[in-house]
Amino acid sequence: MRQVPLWKPGIILITLLVSLLYVFPSLYGGTPPWWPKWLPNRVVAQGLDLQGGLYLLLNVETDKAVEQTAENLVDEVRSTLRKEHLRYQSVEREGLDTVVVQLVESGDLSKIRQVLDKELSSVQWKEEPGGNKLRMTIKATEQKEIRRFAMEQSIQTIRSRVDQFGVTEPTIQKQGEERILIQLPGLSDPGRAKALIGRTARLEFKMVDEKGDLAAALAGRVPPGDVVLYGNREPGQKNRQAYLLKKRTVITGDLLTDARVNFSQYSEPHVSITFNRQGERKFAQLTGEHVGERMAIVLDNVVYSAPVIREKIEGGRAQISGSFTTEESHDLAIILRAGALPAPVKIVEERTVGPTLGQDSVEQGMASILIGGAMVLLFMGFYYKGFGWLANLAVLFNMLLLMAALAMIQATLTMPGIAGAVLLMGMAVDANVLIFERIREELRLGKTPLAAIDHGYSRAFVTILDSNLTTLIIGVVLYQFGTGPVRGFAVTLSIGLIISMFTAIFVTRVTLDMLLQGRHVKQLSI
Repeated sequence: MRQVPLWKPGIILITLLVSLLYVFPSLYGGTPPWWPKWLPNRVVAQGLDLQGGLYLLLNVETDKAVEQTAENLVDEVRSTLRKEHLRYQSVEREGLDTVVVQLVESGDLSKIRQVLDKELSSVQWKEEPGGNKLRMTIKATEQKEIRRFAMEQSIQTIRSRVDQFGVTEPTIQKQGEERILIQLPGLSDPGRAKALIGRTARLEFKMVDEKGDLAAALAGRVPPGDVVLYGNREPGQKNRQAYLLKKRTVITGDLLTDARVNFSQYSEPHVSITFNRQGERKFAQLTGEHVGERMAIVLDNVVYSAPVIREKIEGGRAQISGSFTTEESHDLAIILRAGALPAPVKIVEERTVGPTLGQDSVEQGMASILIGGAMVLLFMGFYYKGFGWLANLAVLFNMLLLMAALAMIQATLTMPGIAGAVLLMGMAVDANVLIFERIREELRLGKTPLAAIDHGYSRAFVTILDSNLTTLIIGVVLYQFGTGPVRGFAVTLSIGLIISMFTAIFVTRVTLDMLLQGRHVKQLSI
């Protein structure tokens, strides 16, 4: 047999050492104090089914996004008509996606239509009989785009909130047309997480209607262009304070750049907000025009405060105060920094997996690996004798490399992933079975032991490559189109297949060459 080049066992040795370095933190449960920082310190993350946590399925009410677009359209139409000095009686939203302009005189219809045509390209028009109304509806293609954007923006916003909440390895992905799947493994406070994720967090600044009759509004006679909103229930109060506000929102939370928790001189927490340049200009202009009036700070249709504007406020800073705890202030700052959801979300399915159940899953999964692995190793050892025990060493090396690869790419280990690992223990020896049977066939044909080994490896290689390649394609497809558990299985399967080819073809062959190097072999233990 030919001399084994030193680089071949060198590759195996280096791979073994690197794998041990990556696997050690996971086996140790972290890194000890003496572990150098420049060495690998990543631990294989466990999925929801292994360490417990929160499972949520949210429904995004995309109709509300279309409705909000129609409300914005009302403000845009009013602003355009005022700028062009065109008379109108009213501009109101009708239904989900329609805005109706009530004209003063029917003769103004063509001129108003011409002006609005230049500004609005996302609506289709319908003139009412009699010529005193102009009805515009958001186009179907535009509504579809609004709904799609609402889904994408909701996923992005929820991910930003979860990241700031400190959850490791969360799963946040679209499911169907209007649903979002969320898995938060290792979460210790599900209630707080649900409140943080599901809150719309729409921040608005509205002017208080100082001249309106609040009592009449509470009795049902709300002035046109106004709305009645309520504040938070203060400690010791039975009823919430009511406010009569202008319906028009003068500034929204979209103009924020930052939100931080601060404390007053009495150690009461509040949230300080900072506007971007556009918001800073609008806020300064607004406060300058309304000195002496009250401006309400509204979050999700709840009035948090309505301070009197004493002077023009420049610098683009404001604060939201109320009866907050420090934790509530922190969560409010998180959702304001992450941004408002473009549409409300509702929890349609919720599951909380306890850490005890997760530990049971881990123990059962490890038991399945040990039992399945022991059966495979014993069969290979008894059936293929010396060659079988060589294949067993390759299987153990295979599992070590698999765990190292999962730690290296920070993949999340789930129960389906453990199932994939158990399956791979059988598949890992499959390649060796093909090689060993080919060697036996060559021996029966009268080949010498060394020639039988050469022909066994070379002729079985194509078969092994074909079978593993087709399975690998399936693994890639499962990862691309599957959900969390299926992806966990696909990752383990795909990585394991690549590693099994390395251990079965390269590692066992190099080991055999080293064992038989310089020896005159008459019989093989196979």
